[in-house]
Amino acid sequence: MKLSLYFKRFFKSSQSSGILLIFCVALALIIANSSLGSGFQSLLDSKIGFENLHLEYPVSIWINDGLMAIFFLLVGLEIKRELLEGELSSFKNASLPIFAAIGGMLVPAVIYAAFNSGTDYSNGWGIPMATDIAFSLAIISMLGKKVPASLKIFLAALAIVDDLGAILVIAIFYTDQIHWMYLLSSFGIVAVLFILNFLKVKKLIFYIIPGLFLWYLLHHSGIHATIAGVLLAFSIPTNESTTIISPLEKLEHSLHYPVSFIIMPVFALTNTNIAFNNSMIDGLFSSLGLGIIGGLVLGKLVGINLFSWIAIKLKISSLPQNSSWKQMIGVGLLAGIGFTMSIFIALLSFKNEVVFQDEAKFAILIASVLAAVSGYLILNMGSKNIENTEED
Repeated sequence: MKLSLYFKRFFKSSQSSGILLIFCVALALIIANSSLGSGFQSLLDSKIGFENLHLEYPVSIWINDGLMAIFFLLVGLEIKRELLEGELSSFKNASLPIFAAIGGMLVPAVIYAAFNSGTDYSNGWGIPMATDIAFSLAIISMLGKKVPASLKIFLAALAIVDDLGAILVIAIFYTDQIHWMYLLSSFGIVAVLFILNFLKVKKLIFYIIPGLFLWYLLHHSGIHATIAGVLLAFSIPTNESTTIISPLEKLEHSLHYPVSFIIMPVFALTNTNIAFNNSMIDGLFSSLGLGIIGGLVLGKLVGINLFSWIAIKLKISSLPQNSSWKQMIGVGLLAGIGFTMSIFIALLSFKNEVVFQDEAKFAILIASVLAAVSGYLILNMGSKNIENTEED
């Protein structure tokens, strides 16, 4: 009975998923730099699927493009609910993450370009633009009730807009070829999904099946398939009732535990599989390393807060409810956790340069750790000060 109660508390705790994720990161780094590293990499590179359907991919692709589409589906559901009936339901609150994300993409790219313009590294300007939504939300969730829900929602919305921007950057600047027939077909599936919503179809199966086809078509179009999760989420119907559970709420509830305690840990194990070498250390002090670290840590912080400040001063937007500028600084730092999205762009930027890839990976890892630790500490201290003020 006590064990059952313990696990109930474990799964209900928003902090536990973040702790599990950090454990998986540490475990993956240990495995990658041990005798098990080559075997684990071989497992990730092994192909599974259906060759006749053109669905045979390495395990790592199934995780990053398949399982993470489910993660994006869950976050998209939460954002939609907040847009319709929660913290983002007013234009002032909903517009702030968009302005913040734009600043959080432009300033890091400018900082990177300032270090690397005219060098062999110049093509990597998109690397510090990305925010790793899974890790940034995991870190902020570890603070529990010390951080207002509105701030967590702001970070989630910002990270989604940021990742959509990163996906567009990949599609326009880093994709060799767009397959237009697949892309146009995916638009047709999106239209079908929203027609079902308009016709008030409530059965989730009528959305899930077209959603699978949407993922397939987007994946073959050349665009990162995780966007399928967001598009599907925004087509799922909801309602304003507090007594009747909507299809959106039903799906959101059913996805919460699998995403937090299976998908995200597996994602962490797969993408932290980084084997260290001497060239990585040297790369930290090159223009590549300085551009990445400066872009992710300083660029995200400045870009997000500067654009947010401008939007609020112009009275277009407003600060998240019960939050402060000190907490916004912490969120700006957490958005500097580029990690997997940044690594993905680095691989595309330097396709035939393995040394550049290794240097970029290590710089991204260091920048993400700096951003995570500093963001966590500032949010934690800011929350304590707010609690003390409220008590006084």
